[in-house]
Amino acid sequence: MLTYTLEPHTSVPLYEQLIRRIKEDISSGILNPGEKLPSKRSLAGNLGISTVTVETTYQQLIAEGYITSAPRRGYFVSDISSLPSVSVTQDPMDHRSKTEPTLREIPPVYTTDFSNSATPGENFPFTIWAKLSREVLSGESSRLLKTSPGTGIPELRTAIARHLYSYRGISCSPEQIVVGAGTEYLYGLLIQLLGFNRVYGVEDPGYRKISRVYQSYGVSCRHIPLEDFGKCPEILNETEADVLHISPSHHFPTGRVMPIRERNILLQWATEGDRTIIEDDYDSEFRMVGQPIPSLFETDPFGHVIYMNTFTKTLASTVRISYMVLPEGLMNRFRERLAFYSCTVSNFEQYTLSLFLTSGSFGRHLNRMRNYYRAKRNRILAILTDSPLASRMRIREEDAGLHFLMELDMQMPDQCFTEKCAAEHIRITPLSTYYHDPGQAPQHIFVINYSSLDETRLPDAVRKMAGILRDERTT
Repeated sequence: MLTYTLEPHTSVPLYEQLIRRIKEDISSGILNPGEKLPSKRSLAGNLGISTVTVETTYQQLIAEGYITSAPRRGYFVSDISSLPSVSVTQDPMDHRSKTEPTLREIPPVYTTDFSNSATPGENFPFTIWAKLSREVLSGESSRLLKTSPGTGIPELRTAIARHLYSYRGISCSPEQIVVGAGTEYLYGLLIQLLGFNRVYGVEDPGYRKISRVYQSYGVSCRHIPLEDFGKCPEILNETEADVLHISPSHHFPTGRVMPIRERNILLQWATEGDRTIIEDDYDSEFRMVGQPIPSLFETDPFGHVIYMNTFTKTLASTVRISYMVLPEGLMNRFRERLAFYSCTVSNFEQYTLSLFLTSGSFGRHLNRMRNYYRAKRNRILAILTDSPLASRMRIREEDAGLHFLMELDMQMPDQCFTEKCAAEHIRITPLSTYYHDPGQAPQHIFVINYSSLDETRLPDAVRKMAGILRDERTT
């Protein structure tokens, strides 16, 4: 039986303490791969805590890949062996638009758009932002017109560093942070920093704009299947990639969370050569069940991981303020080679965002948005599960981010289904379109973005989709 001493009167919740202790025992080998863990009820009784606390603990450990569950058998320790020197990250407190626009002379009109992931304008905190903007104009007028450092004003970088520590458990100094207007701009800086002669690996499937940006700079780009990240470092060596651009905490478009064993394999791969991992944490703030997954940056003890995030998802799609956290070695190289660049975000926006963060307004806004999207997701799922589509539908990866997957039981090709939906003014994107080779992709799985979805039109759209599938069986 597991026996731990938990402190009920500290600021750290009991389930966080228990998660850390079990992680430590798994990472140190005290708990061996395949070993069965106590049942929720017996562990709760032994530690004198509630079964809800144990349930929360086990679910978070499952999400991170430390343990697995088997129906009617219980919970078992996963095999996370790879890098013995990689420390277990501490659990923190808890971007870009994934819309893939196609160029058309006359854009079609959709009454229901499952592909649009823009942030609804009505959710932007206009009143608070306006108040803080006035404070900046009156209180920072002497500094607004002064040239800021190329990495961003110190006030904003300090506020971001504090936010990362509070919400993601990331310890970094403000001097390691670079602020820029959008992640695409930061990608360009990284190519210049890391080298045009490097080979850049991206996830397959993945967010297509990333590979397009790399290719536009003329660098070699490899599309690496997701399953290869969980294999031995030698498999990654065969890709010849020097830099990997990944989203381990919540992959787009599959919604997958990278388990700890695969993370350790990636870190081992990076330490075996002069290699770099770019960790894109684009929507980690919106994990709906359990805590946010610990960042790879904080787990990395060797300085091979670059952390990137943006305020696009949390504030608005048009707020083009992003940032990256560089390991100290790369930060020194940045100062030597790229310090001549000017910051691409205006001082006015930087000071306003800094005040928004330090005043606590961002934290309150984030909690409000997390509750808003959780409630919206639940309503949408309820509409789907109570619809005529329910018997031919399976929902997957709905616990994190602002999208999930919908798998349909059908025979027609995905392209045929999307065209029939478009004829009904419904826009929906198959998962296969995010693969480098769509012909090798799993079929009949669709990406459902719900951040800007019009719920009032959803029942009618679902009935039309069910009708398309019904017609398939009658023809």
